[in-house]
Amino acid sequence: MLVDSHCHLDFPDFEEERDAIVARANDAGVETMVTISTRVNQFGKIRSIAESYDCVWCSIGTHPHNADEELAISADQLVEMAESHPKVVAIGEAGLDYFYDKAPREAQAESFRRHIDAARRTALPLVIHSRDADDDMIAILTEEMGKGAFPAILHCFSSGRELALAGIKLGLHVSFSGILTFKKSEEIREIAREIPAERLLVETDSPYLAPVPKRGKRNEPSYVVNTAKVLAETRGVSFEEIAATTTENFYRLFSKVDRKRAAS
Repeated sequence: MLVDSHCHLDFPDFEEERDAIVARANDAGVETMVTISTRVNQFGKIRSIAESYDCVWCSIGTHPHNADEELAISADQLVEMAESHPKVVAIGEAGLDYFYDKAPREAQAESFRRHIDAARRTALPLVIHSRDADDDMIAILTEEMGKGAFPAILHCFSSGRELALAGIKLGLHVSFSGILTFKKSEEIREIAREIPAERLLVETDSPYLAPVPKRGKRNEPSYVVNTAKVLAETRGVSFEEIAATTTENFYRLFSKVDRKRAAS
């Protein structure tokens, strides 16, 4: 069995066939999916989707692209929303994105620190988005971890080796998406070989970044199988071993997920 630790089932791309998409994921051996929040103000839809499927869980948080839209949302509110619903199993996604710079960097950092505070207080894993911001990401994570530990994932990893190793040193997990399968992603595959097995996760980030051989199509949770196969090849182990390892890592980190309910 596999877990898609990061997808966006609330996005319009899935609106017309969400039931079929979840069913295809289950048929492919994906027993659990986490649909990730990008705007707290749209949490109602995320929550409704998670409530509709035993195998789907969700997070609460603000994507860095939207950070300046939701600066009025406090860490206290994130904590309250996370603790008040059994299906909320993570904080985020939050972080820094200097590639698109859709929100002021100061707003991104402020929002990110609030999410870190919420993750620390709830002990729920923080889903971290980081793009073209390695130095600032390392600095913030190091400073904040010094204030008190919190669980976290560098999701859809596409950054440099220095951030990956800094994250591991700080106790973070690293999650690989379809990017791992792309022809020009040898540097990412080299990093994937270095990550300790107990810190590995897989995801789709669907509807984006469909893995080879689905590249160019709309991505969906069932395609996490393709990423897991390439991760296994990259590390020189069997697909079954990667599936078991990443699944166990997920349930250990996302400890609020009821595995029996997810697999029912």
